[in-house]
Amino acid sequence: MNISESNVNQAVELLKVLINTPSLSREEGDATDRLQHFIERGAPVQCEVHRHLNNLWCVAPGYDASRPTLLLDAHIDTVKPVSGWSKHPFTPIIEGDRIYGLGSNDDGASLVTLLQVFYQICQSKQSYNTIFVASAEEEVSGKNGIESLIPHLPPISCGIIGEPTSMHPAVAEKGLMVLDCVAKGVSGHAARNEGVNALYNAIKDIEWFRNYKYPKSSELFGDVKMTVTQINAGTQHNVIPDSCNYVVDIRSNECYSNKELLEIIKSNVGSSVTARSTRLNSSCISLDHPLVKRAIELGRKPYGSPTLSNQALLDFPTLKMGPGDTARSHTANEYVLISEIREGMKLFAEMLDGLKL
Repeated sequence: MNISESNVNQAVELLKVLINTPSLSREEGDATDRLQHFIERGAPVQCEVHRHLNNLWCVAPGYDASRPTLLLDAHIDTVKPVSGWSKHPFTPIIEGDRIYGLGSNDDGASLVTLLQVFYQICQSKQSYNTIFVASAEEEVSGKNGIESLIPHLPPISCGIIGEPTSMHPAVAEKGLMVLDCVAKGVSGHAARNEGVNALYNAIKDIEWFRNYKYPKSSELFGDVKMTVTQINAGTQHNVIPDSCNYVVDIRSNECYSNKELLEIIKSNVGSSVTARSTRLNSSCISLDHPLVKRAIELGRKPYGSPTLSNQALLDFPTLKMGPGDTARSHTANEYVLISEIREGMKLFAEMLDGLKL
């Protein structure tokens, strides 16, 4: 596959359009419209654009159900701009090699890069099918994002999830589960020896969350991490609290599903425990997978990522990889380098050309 400077320029022009079009999570409609128009007007090959809610997808010509299918996904939504911007977050500004703007790094650079690589795949003969997806609601793990789109797609064998990783392959991702816990007691007057203090009952369970060590540890992530982050109890100083509410943040490794962790927790604590969601599981892909092996051959270094992406919602092997630096995501004056986009295109082209899945 031949990546030219013209491809880079087209990617930069699209990135400017996307920065200029606010696409906060659950409000991506205008950006999705403009991306659809951009593809329909300028794709170098005949490429039908499909849409489900605010998600777009294109299937490379010559789809064959007997071949494996590769998904190229990047999200179109952004977080809200944080305080501290000295530039206008929705105005693309180029200064030297930098493109400033909200979503430039996370995740516009991956989106425009993967789209150009998809175009190149469409014009070359490969042993696999390719589907390009621009997904919505990634930043909020929304149910109208990629999770809602997958049933509309052909069966997927594996995928690349475009995110700013400095073009190194994230082969695993920590999962997330948030628990709302309630310890019960019996109210009474604090001056007398009566009642059962719910706070004291909560302390026993909080100590368990603090000290418990799960048997399975991960080479990439270490132990499952459980952290009590919020607590609330009592109505006034002289009343024994009959209820204590607290929140636990759990970051799982790939050794356990969130449902498995929830069962273990419920069997060990006296508090009632309710998971806000068990959807966001840890994920991993084998180092022997063709995508990973090809990345390593190109000098890329596999690692485990502490941040979540669409990987958490997919049940087939995925690799997280893309141009940009994760440290710039969700920051004031967010930017990406044009040279990073150029490098990303060339590396992806080398990875995917002739790949055997």
